[in-house]
Amino acid sequence: MEVKKDILWRVYLCFIGIVVLSVMVLGKAVIIQKFQGEHWRSMGDSMHQKIVEINADRGTIFSEDGQMLSTSLPQFDIYMDFKADGLRDKGGKVYNLYIDSFAVAMAAYFKDKTAKEYKAEFDKAYKKGNRYYALKKKISFADYKALRDFPLIRLGKNKSGIIVEQTSKRIAPFGLLANRTIGLSREYVNSEGKVKKMNVGLEMSYDSLLNGQNGQRLVRFISGGAVPVQGFQVEPEDGRDIYTTLDVNMQDITETALLRMLQSTHAEYGTAILMETKTGKIKAIANLGRNPNDTTYWENDNYALRVTEPGSTIKIVSYLAAIDKGDVKPGDLFEVGSTGRMQVGPRPITDAHRMPKSVLTIEECIAHSSNVGMGRVALKAFGKKPVEYKEYLDKYHLTKKSPIDLAAIPNPRVAPLQVDHGGQMNLVTMAFGYAIQVSPMQLLTLYNAIANNGTMVSPYLVNSVRNKGVVVKEMKPAVLEQQIGKPATIEAAKKALELVITEGSGKNVFKDMPFKVAGKTGTARVADGNTKYGAGIYQASFAGYFPANNPQYSCIVVVRTKAGSGLYYGGQLAAPVFREIATKVYSMYVDRKTPKEYEGAVDSTSYFYAGSSNAIKNVLSYLDMPYVDSIQQNGWASMYATNYKRILKTNIVKDNLVPNVKGMGLRDAIRLLEEKGLRVRAKGSGKVADQSIQPGAPFRKGQDIVLNLV
Repeated sequence: MEVKKDILWRVYLCFIGIVVLSVMVLGKAVIIQKFQGEHWRSMGDSMHQKIVEINADRGTIFSEDGQMLSTSLPQFDIYMDFKADGLRDKGGKVYNLYIDSFAVAMAAYFKDKTAKEYKAEFDKAYKKGNRYYALKKKISFADYKALRDFPLIRLGKNKSGIIVEQTSKRIAPFGLLANRTIGLSREYVNSEGKVKKMNVGLEMSYDSLLNGQNGQRLVRFISGGAVPVQGFQVEPEDGRDIYTTLDVNMQDITETALLRMLQSTHAEYGTAILMETKTGKIKAIANLGRNPNDTTYWENDNYALRVTEPGSTIKIVSYLAAIDKGDVKPGDLFEVGSTGRMQVGPRPITDAHRMPKSVLTIEECIAHSSNVGMGRVALKAFGKKPVEYKEYLDKYHLTKKSPIDLAAIPNPRVAPLQVDHGGQMNLVTMAFGYAIQVSPMQLLTLYNAIANNGTMVSPYLVNSVRNKGVVVKEMKPAVLEQQIGKPATIEAAKKALELVITEGSGKNVFKDMPFKVAGKTGTARVADGNTKYGAGIYQASFAGYFPANNPQYSCIVVVRTKAGSGLYYGGQLAAPVFREIATKVYSMYVDRKTPKEYEGAVDSTSYFYAGSSNAIKNVLSYLDMPYVDSIQQNGWASMYATNYKRILKTNIVKDNLVPNVKGMGLRDAIRLLEEKGLRVRAKGSGKVADQSIQPGAPFRKGQDIVLNLV
């Protein structure tokens, strides 16, 4: 019995010991988790370091005259380390001394909380020892600059615990203007939680150049975030700047004219492109689509590159091909009948309206837009061997996608032209604008070649790539076809397109024009996707050039109507837009100077100056230096080099937006900015190289702006 008791006593003692030890372990676990967890997690995180990337500042996209079309504005995320030594020393003397006035300053400036609420949040974070407290996120440089002068913050990062992280956001200072072509650059989080970049337009095509080279930074992970380790950082290399061929004033003219027509007819979408004839530079490109939820319009797609059945604007292809082959001659007669409908080869063809005569010359078939007539022209020239027609389509670059310097360009579509694949039927159908799908950009390139005496140049959107103002790459005009046809063929085509304006489908729209215009109307029933030919949706278009006797610009306008619209002809919708664009561009850019063809490089000098237009002119006149005057009104102007000439261009100043003072001397810059109500601070000497509030950004009266001069 004694042995049994002795054994039981020892067992009980061991059991009690195990229970006590378990209670102690469990209690310690609760204490660590509930009361010491943040401390130990911070200790563990402090051992975790990682190299992260620092995003380079994305380059800016400029217009040809140096105005910002897309740029990055800095924004700042502000955090506070409430365990910073400066806030904790001497029992938190600095914190207790300044925190009340800091809370008052935050409440007075941001007006989102009361000083009492701010103070309560700060005290709570200080008590918890929060090392990465989010003070403000995505604030502007002006707000960040004001924040740096607040009590506590102005003591510096060591004493205040302030942590600043700079990011950027992409903005388009001119808003709607050419927005789709310039493009978007924004980040999003995909389904896997990874940050991805979505770009379109020039932002996508030149993404690698605009992006620059990211830097690197060593960070230490702490509770609630990551803190940079000072001294372990490789600075990023900022992206290159892109200077486009776009002209802001021409873009405004083009977009305004197109928008007015779309709004008045409630059309689905429209596009208009303006091209410089000799070089192929795209001076303006507007793409406006109606928002599905209302009646407003936005640049929601690049309709200039969308391939569709063009309608009658492509009739000039059959004219060029038939005459250049030699089977048809200028002045040849074709029977079109008097009923508006005739059998042409394998298919019946209907004209949109009755022709003025039952027999028309080939030029009159173009002028009056006879489907029957152009079907007969194509059948006569290529009926025996339709596949030969494709050789001309190839030569006119209508079977390959446009060479414009943009990404994701769709391919055109052409119905087969082999005899055993319905070639003759497709040939006749193509002759008046169906069975082939091409983009407005491709058609404009062809019309521009006619205006350019047969030389087809490639359309392009970018003049140069620059690094901090220095040209690192310059684009030059490129010839796609030295001659798309015999000189006599091109001259005959010009006369036919002029006849459209003087006697044909464009006569009513272009009467009383102060200069000569040449071009072609087009109307096509739409069938794509779920839309069928019987849906009552049309595509109205007009393609041409001006002035016809010495072409400087070519232009195409395309408008897609809503179902059941009462207006749908090219002469009703597209031609009036073309007329408005041509009239305004002519008066501003053509009428006052004698245009010259593209000239090669003389030197590589690059410069940009800005200031009072009268002052710049006086200096140039005094120095006897020639220049091209493109100023529409006196006031503020800029001077820059293009094609190695001095160009003077109006500097657009809007009441509610920050003006562009880059390139100005300090006196002009101060005068202009203070007239707007801004307070100016200047650093350095020389001319303005940078301004703290980007041009085109909104501002408030009395706001500070810092100018850096070099």
